[in-house]
Amino acid sequence: MRRLLLTVLLLACVCCSLHAQFRSTRNDVSRINNAGTVTGPPGSETNQAAPADTTAVTDSLQGFSLRRLVRGYAGRDTLTPGYMVLGSAIVPGAAQLYNKDWWKVPIVYAGIGGGVYGGIWFNRQYHRTGETKYKYLRTASYIAAGAFYWGQLLDGVVCYKTDFRAPVPAKSTLYSLLLPGLGQANNGDWWKIPIWTGGLIACGYFYHFNDVQYRRFRWITQVANDPTSGYTNVISSSQAETYRDTYRRYRDYSILAAILVYALNVIDANVFAYMADFDVSDNIASLEVQPALIQPLTPQYTWYDTSSSPFATPALGVNLQFTF
Repeated sequence: MRRLLLTVLLLACVCCSLHAQFRSTRNDVSRINNAGTVTGPPGSETNQAAPADTTAVTDSLQGFSLRRLVRGYAGRDTLTPGYMVLGSAIVPGAAQLYNKDWWKVPIVYAGIGGGVYGGIWFNRQYHRTGETKYKYLRTASYIAAGAFYWGQLLDGVVCYKTDFRAPVPAKSTLYSLLLPGLGQANNGDWWKIPIWTGGLIACGYFYHFNDVQYRRFRWITQVANDPTSGYTNVISSSQAETYRDTYRRYRDYSILAAILVYALNVIDANVFAYMADFDVSDNIASLEVQPALIQPLTPQYTWYDTSSSPFATPALGVNLQFTF
């Protein structure tokens, strides 16, 4: 039960990060000010003309809508990357239609259909003949079909056109979802790629090692508990059970660690894409000093000559302006 709760918690963290991607658009309405220009976050230097489809952008903030998804693929509305990939996950090739890459659709369906058909055909041959080669060909066919399905999702994100020069958070998030480390590459953080890929490889290695040991001691436990097996090894049944449970627990921890690394990889790509256009130069703060005339806020408490002027005389002072 504890493992299930941890898994649900980690998946919830990823889902919360993804939820924002269905609300952001290729022209982020949060960057549109009253002057009609598109501005970046505080400290950024982004200042562009407001997009013409601001109305469509505002409508996208209302949450998921199947009607808007259909209108987007019909060319009547603007879809966010999250919407587009969601539609392509349901109907393969939809992202290519939205991006107007019509020639890619037959390739997608030929690859997926050919892989599935080959897997079914080789599976029948394997059950009919029992030859091992058909088993491997069946697996390879299904992997090829999955690769074409995954490829059309990634291709849809890559070909999605945006109006900003800075990395779009939705694209970086989807990149890292489809291929860990690719979102960091889109953000320009190339040095992070070995960290995330290395973390996932390490989790995979420890999962394999612990799974092998778990299966080994599970077999020893079964043989040691069978009085007809003639088992005479130095490892007793109780010791084998202890090792079996220990390695099974470590194997489960490896899975949780992989989920955690994967989730952090997605969150990292999303957060640093939002911060890509922040000004972090050495001149981020400045101090200006200039003379100024200071008008008293409470003239009744100041001394002045009322015969010459009914108002208090301004005082000469210094104005300090700190900008950051």
